[in-house]
Amino acid sequence: MDRMEFDKRFIAARRAAIALDFAHLNDVQREAVMATSGPLLLLAGAGSGKTTVLINRIANLLKYGNGSDSGYVPGDATEDDLFFLEEYISEGTRILKSGAQKVSPDGPQGRVRSLCAVDPVEPWRIIAITFTNKAAGEMKERLERMLGRGADDIWAMTFHSACARMLRRDIDRLGYDRSFTIYDTSDTASLMKRILKDLNIDEKNLPHKTILGYISRAKDAMIDAGEFHSSADKTGDMRRKLIGRAYLEYESRMKSSNALDFDDLILLTVRLLWDNPDIMQYYQNRFKHVLVDEYQDTNNLQYLLASALAGGYKNICVVGDDDQSIYKFRGATIENILSFEERFKNTRVIRLEQNYRSTGYILDAANDVIRNNKGRKGKKLWTEKNPGEKPALHVVSDERSEAQFVADTIIASHADGSNWNEHAVLYRMNAQSNQLETAFKRNGIPYRIFGGTGFYDRAEIKDMLAYLCIIHNPHDDVRLLRVINNPPRGIGDTSVGRLAELAAVMNCSLFDAIRHSQNSENLKSAAGRMHLFADMIDGLRELTGTAPLDVLYDALLSRTGYIRMLEEKGTDENISRIENVRELKTNIISFMNENGGSLFDFLNETALYTDLDRDDSGTDRVFMMTMHSAKGLEFDAVFIVGAEEGVFPGVRAIGEPGDMEEERRLCYVAMTRAMRRLYFISALRRMLFGKTSPAQPSRFLGEISGENIDIHEQYEHFGDYDPDFEYSGGYRGYRGAARNPAFSSPQYPAFRTQNSTFRTAHTTPSEQSSTFHTTHSTPSRQNSTLRTTHSALHRQGDTGTGFKKGDTIKHTAFGRGVITDLTPGGGDILLEIAFDDTGTKRMLLNSAARYMTKI
Repeated sequence: MDRMEFDKRFIAARRAAIALDFAHLNDVQREAVMATSGPLLLLAGAGSGKTTVLINRIANLLKYGNGSDSGYVPGDATEDDLFFLEEYISEGTRILKSGAQKVSPDGPQGRVRSLCAVDPVEPWRIIAITFTNKAAGEMKERLERMLGRGADDIWAMTFHSACARMLRRDIDRLGYDRSFTIYDTSDTASLMKRILKDLNIDEKNLPHKTILGYISRAKDAMIDAGEFHSSADKTGDMRRKLIGRAYLEYESRMKSSNALDFDDLILLTVRLLWDNPDIMQYYQNRFKHVLVDEYQDTNNLQYLLASALAGGYKNICVVGDDDQSIYKFRGATIENILSFEERFKNTRVIRLEQNYRSTGYILDAANDVIRNNKGRKGKKLWTEKNPGEKPALHVVSDERSEAQFVADTIIASHADGSNWNEHAVLYRMNAQSNQLETAFKRNGIPYRIFGGTGFYDRAEIKDMLAYLCIIHNPHDDVRLLRVINNPPRGIGDTSVGRLAELAAVMNCSLFDAIRHSQNSENLKSAAGRMHLFADMIDGLRELTGTAPLDVLYDALLSRTGYIRMLEEKGTDENISRIENVRELKTNIISFMNENGGSLFDFLNETALYTDLDRDDSGTDRVFMMTMHSAKGLEFDAVFIVGAEEGVFPGVRAIGEPGDMEEERRLCYVAMTRAMRRLYFISALRRMLFGKTSPAQPSRFLGEISGENIDIHEQYEHFGDYDPDFEYSGGYRGYRGAARNPAFSSPQYPAFRTQNSTFRTAHTTPSEQSSTFHTTHSTPSRQNSTLRTTHSALHRQGDTGTGFKKGDTIKHTAFGRGVITDLTPGGGDILLEIAFDDTGTKRMLLNSAARYMTKI
């Protein structure tokens, strides 16, 4: 054959032979693995196997180099070599069709690999950057399993680790010693606190976290302290000038300590490369291939670093999903992935759209939502899996019904054979976990707050409960010590220590010792401030006999100045803490509505919840987390709670197009965590932060087409909230939605009245009545369990009467057990039950009775 035909056949055979080595991948994944030269943008949809693609792409580079992407044919290649490859392809294809997973490329004496390799890449010439140590560790582990010891030399690491390694080699060029230390967030916080004290800057007005946030953003923009301070001086803004002074001092002290913070690691590496052409050339020559994972989460400095390292060979591959860019608040810029093609010429774009996680209906619903964003590259997830169950929207009366619905559904699922940890509850803000935790504790459901802290474990909630405890009992020294100088009242540790000494001498409580503090020589300077604290507590104690609990709580917040302290600090963290403090009022009002009890009774109920926390059920627990924390995870069943305007999307995003698009991406992330079952819960009214308001369904629900969601609705009229609705395609909300500006678009028309009774597929036992009837069937796996649950409740009644110590019972989810203890308190009874199969559990009787029968 002539040379032209030979070269064409040889190139095709080489590519086909390499493709056999990656036959376990789908067509698009294999295309991405075999695209080895030039800039490559992999738009990897949720659950599309992006890590698998990265690992196999690196393997391809090490084994075959540019073989799958090259038009080069060795001059010594023979027709015998070509026939050998074509025979190998034919035989390998036959083997794969027979059901084998893989074909060995080594052949006799590795002949296939030697014929197919074109400039195979040495491991140390590949850098694969990701964001977390966990992701980097997983990448290295999988590479080692696939490639053996040769994978050790690959730079598979985080941005910070890679930069630290480069700086250890050459940071002396920037005036630092190579033995620099790295300050973590706690180190930088301690340093900034000392700086504020030395500069006489009041942290109440300018918190250290606020200043560190400004410094981080300045470094990302490559603005040093001198430039920032000069710019601040010109503005005349006193607050910004103070930040500039603190930044100057921070930079000076860091340099004198030969220390770097996390931002410095990347910033100084970029400067090192830019200011030293020889070092830039060294790394550009060293790294033939640069790979970056989660590219949608990169900031400006990370883009500059990646582009600098790839400036030599132009072989940069970034993997990301513009539809999952949800970390703007951390400094990530979606622009990096959206503008990749303009920044890197001749970019190839490959979309990984086949999803291996979720069922068809879940993906179709997620596609419905995300297509409404304008700032996106565009892709559509699909799967070869069965369509599965449609996502379900459940409309409930309020946040308590929401929590009970989630608890009921999870218990039914567990009774049907699912593990607890196959379920995840996702919420937009931490305060939403409050009612859910209460429902889970009452019903004995083990749970874990992932990436966060349980409601009653949060410092601000412990502070509020400590105040309430000493209002009830001022002689509680432990609680008094927690709040006597919180917020700061000028009663420092030294004064508290002297007060404790006085109390020991007088053999009395700390509170009583305060009354005598003016007579102590050591306490005269602090006595006045201590008396003001004691007088405040006495004034609040007087309210306990006349004011309702919620009024007492309002007075507590006002008189202590706790909210004002958090407001003055003004960080996102403190905004969340304010929300939690106000959310405790929701618990107080709910307790009043149920029990009408005293402060003593409320504290007793809270103590019961704390006692329930002693349950230790190992690792099999329901997951609860914010939607941001859920990214990268997957669960059999996902509950998205609070699907209402002002909650999700959040009120601050409404009216801000860019923020609304990020909220919609967050919804897409939350939806695509679900593998088989996805539930939205929307309340007709919701109490948040102690205030009840009518609620409108989230606009994201209205973006899901009618064929991709099942709607289960129930009616409970509230004020002027009009529950009449017309269902026409997707979920368009209630007629009252037309009065909400957020629903004024044609997508949310006013609704004609069809009837005044909502239809429901599932309600909690307390909400059932003869006026409700079914329009949609409940999931099949719940039917038998719910019938059992509801009949058990009917037999026992919702008060739990008739149970006593020593009774043998059968629980819907936990099976057979014996009641070993009953402890009254807080208007309920704490049960301790020894189950045959799951060990001892604690739960509250009023809730547990619905699932229990005597045997």
